[in-house]
Amino acid sequence: MTDPGTGRPVPRAAREHRLLGGTLGTVDIAAATMANIGPAMSFYFGFGFLALTAGVASPLTIAAAGLAVALLGNTLAQFSRAHPSAGGFITFVGRSFGPTSAVTTALLAGLGYIIGMAAVISISGGFVQITVERYSGVRLPWIVWSLLLTAASVALMVRGIAVSTKVAGFFFGIELLVLVVVSVATIVGHGGHLSLSPFEPSRLKDGFKGLAQGFPLAVFLFVGWENSAALAEETEDPRRNVGRAVFCSIGIMSLSYLLFSYATVTGFDYDVAGLGAAQIPFVTVAQRTLGGFAFLAYAAGLTSTLGALIAGTNSQARLVFNAGREGMLPSFIGYVHPTRRTPTYAIATFISLALLIIGGWGAGHLLGGRSGSMDPVRFFAEASTMGSILILLVYLASNVALPFYYRRYRPQEFRAVRHLVLPGLGAVAILGPLGYLAKPGQPAPYDWFPWLALALVIAAVGYATVLTRRDPELGDRVGSVVADAE
Repeated sequence: MTDPGTGRPVPRAAREHRLLGGTLGTVDIAAATMANIGPAMSFYFGFGFLALTAGVASPLTIAAAGLAVALLGNTLAQFSRAHPSAGGFITFVGRSFGPTSAVTTALLAGLGYIIGMAAVISISGGFVQITVERYSGVRLPWIVWSLLLTAASVALMVRGIAVSTKVAGFFFGIELLVLVVVSVATIVGHGGHLSLSPFEPSRLKDGFKGLAQGFPLAVFLFVGWENSAALAEETEDPRRNVGRAVFCSIGIMSLSYLLFSYATVTGFDYDVAGLGAAQIPFVTVAQRTLGGFAFLAYAAGLTSTLGALIAGTNSQARLVFNAGREGMLPSFIGYVHPTRRTPTYAIATFISLALLIIGGWGAGHLLGGRSGSMDPVRFFAEASTMGSILILLVYLASNVALPFYYRRYRPQEFRAVRHLVLPGLGAVAILGPLGYLAKPGQPAPYDWFPWLALALVIAAVGYATVLTRRDPELGDRVGSVVADAE
């Protein structure tokens, strides 16, 4: 096997530790991607704040965010078409700008996704606690539920990508069905006074300013859209199917979020203040619409958190695995189980670090005197915000990298619109959420997140510089394992 970019032989370790190819189809990776997004989980805990920020016309911010994410999807699809890899963004940036950028991206992406997964783990247990307490009165600490659900998910993931992906897709199917049913029932129930005001620009809070302020929050609803790329090595015809899955997922999620947001605003009779004050606005709408059958909305939340936990860890741990396989991270992370062909050490490392972050964050709350115990909903907001900053930086770097990659490796295929204009617009779209997260005057701990991100970037660049000097051949290994190479 040779590296298609340099023509040099792929290192033996990389050849031996390959994932199980041809296991997944387009539907599988699209379902896994949407499960990773976790529409119920994301919408339940994100839309209330979005509505308060953007106003009655908050669905317009979701439409704008869907368009922006589609621009990012073009970048991912173009890279995957040329160089499909389990390394995803790490490979794409590294091939474009060299090994130092690859290692830096590996560290930032790995940390960002691990912090984000810590948020998912916490909210999975938190939502179970909320549900069980509501319907039985039993109050078991959320961390116990989180540990139980995480252990079950890891046991499923190490069995193989096919079974765990199908389970995640099944969970996604349940949550989407429930969300659609509740939304349609709400709209029908309010048929006597439906309005198009949620789609009127004049109903945006503070006009364009409201759209701009709500836009970053709407973009966060889509995080996880890039799931398909990391599954390229296990996907049939990844050069074609990854792009299809990406655009299919973004399209379905955009339309779904528009439906959910319209139904939620309608269910609150366009009362944004009341919507924002509800603990989980969509569940409140379900209770008003379905009465005793509102438990279905709770079930959708449970399946959503589980689906996001399984699908997210599956894909994101593979980014870390590939970085270990190619020498950017400790080599043991690049181990593959000899029969199941799953990256068991990468999955274990990924989850263990996420759990340590939850513990460390909880200790920080205690030392800071903020509360006697850590609230999982608050932690979900805090951790997902911090993780998103690092992930958005990786998105930005990938958009900047695309034209350089095509001009360097595939100049005959370079197209100005597809490989320069669209990723340029995608980079601009990312600057909005980044600017929002870095703006001064935010409450603690959000005010120090940008400084922590800056410190992590500096540390990552420093580590990457030292590693590439110690290992001059690292540049030849970055992206050396192509998903569909024999």
